[in-house]
Amino acid sequence: MPAFFGFILGVLVTIGGAYLYDASTGRAPNGLTSTAASGQAPMVNWDVVTNDWHAFAVSVQNTANDIEKRLSKHTG
Repeated sequence: MPAFFGFILGVLVTIGGAYLYDASTGRAPNGLTSTAASGQAPMVNWDVVTNDWHAFAVSVQNTANDIEKRLSKHTG
């Protein structure tokens, strides 16, 4: 029973977090078109989530490569 409660709570927290993020960044549609909020669709659109996640992953990879290059210059 606790696992089921945890599962339900996790789903609710995820949905609530996506809604709060959309509302705080101006992505909530409020009856507007999906691109009316500064050209960004709401995060609940899976294409948007995929694009944002890909951009985040590329940014992390670029940062890691930059740090690796800087460390290799200092270590020889």
